[in-house]
Amino acid sequence: MLALRLARGAHPVVLARRLLVTAASATTGFLLLCALAYALARPGGEAPAARLAWCLLPVAATVHLALAIARTDPGTRPRPGLSAIGLGPAKLALFAAATTALAALTGSLLALAVFLHLRGDLSGMPFDGAAAELTAAGRPLPLPAALTLLAVVPIAATATVALALRPRREPPATERDPDAARPTPEEPPAGLPWGVTLVALGLAAETYAAGGAALPGGLGSGRGAVLAGWVIASIGLAVAGPGLTHLSGRLLQIGRPGAARLLAGRALMAEARRIGRPLGVSAAVAAVTLDGTVLFRQEAFRPFGDLTALGATLVVLCAVATLLTAAVESRQERAPTTGTLTDLGAPAALLRTTAALRAGVLLAVFLPLTWLVAQLAALPLGR
Repeated sequence: MLALRLARGAHPVVLARRLLVTAASATTGFLLLCALAYALARPGGEAPAARLAWCLLPVAATVHLALAIARTDPGTRPRPGLSAIGLGPAKLALFAAATTALAALTGSLLALAVFLHLRGDLSGMPFDGAAAELTAAGRPLPLPAALTLLAVVPIAATATVALALRPRREPPATERDPDAARPTPEEPPAGLPWGVTLVALGLAAETYAAGGAALPGGLGSGRGAVLAGWVIASIGLAVAGPGLTHLSGRLLQIGRPGAARLLAGRALMAEARRIGRPLGVSAAVAAVTLDGTVLFRQEAFRPFGDLTALGATLVVLCAVATLLTAAVESRQERAPTTGTLTDLGAPAALLRTTAALRAGVLLAVFLPLTWLVAQLAALPLGR
């Protein structure tokens, strides 16, 4: 009840972000119900299972977006005095999880209403029964199965937010090691070597399988193995995101940097994990989108019709929204530093130059790399 009352009185911008979660959850829920309808219309075989597995990408994109929005929600930030009224870090994490559950559950209910309306089960509105074939209107809908699928996104998003925002227990002061190593901006996130390895492995698997050879270890051959290598390369690009962001900060500080380059580089190194993850995911989605233009020229790679375009659009929009939300979170985290620089008399032009340098070096690193990975991955896909 507290989460509902606080959510209702939130700022319009905060409400708009939560509505994004609702819209993404509704679209993902509709895709899951369409996969169920396809299975009802064509029982047996591997196609229904493939459609349901394909829906995992929109589910993951929606959960990722919900987590990013929960992190930037002002209601989840600890503030002085809240603990006195029982709203400590643990309660705020539960509030964030409850708010996410409310937004995602609303989207799932909207998906069910639209699906039933397009089936013709709900009458009296425009376009009643307009998609009877897509929704298997001629067959009874198993309500337990439909509700189970619709619960996937709310449960996954709520659990992810609760785990990510839960307060970390620190050892008592008497048990702390003052000499324990702490992460500093100079340390590389460990994901860069793994990301490069996955990209190389995926591209090699694609090239090997495209020649008609079977992958070692019983991983198959042909089109499925090519797609598997494509997915591995995309995952590697996402994993390498934080390390590439950290590397971008180092590139800005090469030589004898001035104040603007030094501030921009140190900020990127300190925020490598926070903004590097959504940057890596966005780069992977961009590479997959570029490769998708090659796949869609081949009829064999278009198994889901219009739903493929709907799911791909959802994944792209979620990736972009997550990246923008992470940028907002980074700006919030930099607010004290920005305020201190302003109080010390730093000119506004310096802050604008610093922001432009951060954006410019990220584009200079990620855009060519994304294009290169997409082009290399598209070569075997086009055969």
